Amino acid sequence: MRVLAIASAGGHWVQLLRLIPAFDKHEVIFISTNSKFSETVKGYKFYDVPDASRWDKLKLLYLLFCIARIMIRLRPQVVLTTGAAPGLAGLFVGKMCGAKAIWIDSIANINKISLSGRIALLFADKVYTQWPNLASSKVIYRGNVIS
Repeated sequence: MRVLAIASAGGHWVQLLRLIPAFDKHEVIFISTNSKFSETVKGYKFYDVPDASRWDKLKLLYLLFCIARIMIRLRPQVVLTTGAAPGLAGLFVGKMCGAKAIWIDSIANINKISLSGRIALLFADKVYTQWPNLASSKVIYRGNVIS
């Protein structure tokens, strides 16, 4: 199975890296917003995309275009993200291309699901939280990535 794993810089990327052992029998391809992160996933394909936020709509559109180009070329069966904007864009495009979409909300979101996570709830196949108190009928808790 081809898994496209996407995360922006910082804690999102760190949490995504912690999931690598879960995909040892699959082809994993990484996307992030910092080209230097390719050093942290040696042996895996890596693509960098521009970062964007909800405050810059043009950058968001460009990010969506960049991810769509990669997605059309790779045709992953699963798109997995720990956030934020690049991951949400990847889930959206992946879903449009027929991939399963999985959102894992950041461990930093203690009191409520992130805005991106709440948007992901609209179309993701699975949405996970790392806090048991945030689990619901739509949000799954199975533990945390960083302990």
